[in-house]
Amino acid sequence: MTLLVAESVTKRLAEGVTLVSDIDLRVDGGEFVAITGPSGSGKSSLLYLLGLLDRPTSGRVLLEGQDTASLAPPALAALRLARLGFVFQFHFLLPEFSALDNVLIPIRRRGVLKPAEAEARAMSLLGALGLADDARKLPEQLSGGMRQRVAIARALANDPVLLLADEPTGNLDTKNAAAVFDIFARLAQEDGRAVLVVTHDADLAHRATRRVHLVDGRIVSDERG
Repeated sequence: MTLLVAESVTKRLAEGVTLVSDIDLRVDGGEFVAITGPSGSGKSSLLYLLGLLDRPTSGRVLLEGQDTASLAPPALAALRLARLGFVFQFHFLLPEFSALDNVLIPIRRRGVLKPAEAEARAMSLLGALGLADDARKLPEQLSGGMRQRVAIARALANDPVLLLADEPTGNLDTKNAAAVFDIFARLAQEDGRAVLVVTHDADLAHRATRRVHLVDGRIVSDERG
């Protein structure tokens, strides 16, 4: 099933700089896509456009068949909260909140689950990522790899169809970086959601089932396998 479609997506800044140009991309459920390219090639800009965090200057992005171009900011924010999950290079966990409470934030914002159901959902996610015994700990009590796993659990809190990650292993050692990519691969393979990851690490990119390579804001290759 096709989850995400970008049609002729271009992003230009007011001063005339083009970040991405004429991007056509289709992503299906179950795909684990690595977005690669040299520094300044537009990888993060593209991810932000696909994740509805930014709007294209021209072209359009469709999520589950819905054209997002006409959505007002509140509707766009609600769609992101319900259907998308984000992981960044820095975990952005709230330091005064426990791991559990950090995961609960997006669940509470959406307001669909009752408190007991919300906590059960958050605990289930933490448990699936090997953090059941650490749910009540503060971020400062966790290792870097553990904090990033909490961030992944938070991104999955509302069961998104699409998970987007921007250099999620940039602050991790080799072992923890590989573990994070293994989690992404499992999420795509087992849950049928799509996972898009921006990475500069060629070895990690080859763990993905598809690699989209950008140069100067354009897709120059799209390889599967």
